[in-house]
Amino acid sequence: MIIRIFHVEIDAAKRAAFEQGFASLSLDAVRRSSGLIFCETGKPTEWTPNSYVMITKWKDIASLVAFAGENWNVPVIPEGMEGFAVDASVSHYVQVDDKPV
Repeated sequence: MIIRIFHVEIDAAKRAAFEQGFASLSLDAVRRSSGLIFCETGKPTEWTPNSYVMITKWKDIASLVAFAGENWNVPVIPEGMEGFAVDASVSHYVQVDDKPV
């Protein structure tokens, strides 16, 4: 299994619109994807006031490629969410207790 951690830093002035889109457009795009096992999102704390995270777990790399495309090592920004990010990154990990992919 592949763990994907998406991190986005937003423009604070656009917080309300971002949160609405993140809760609907972004989550919908991920949740509709075949091979998704787990999805969790996180909102800012006082130490990271403009940072959000989405942690997903995927059945295998093929499932991740089906969702994110051949360049699955770059963030996927759904249509309608393009103008919010100041910075975005994505990291991938093989689940420790999983067989090699």
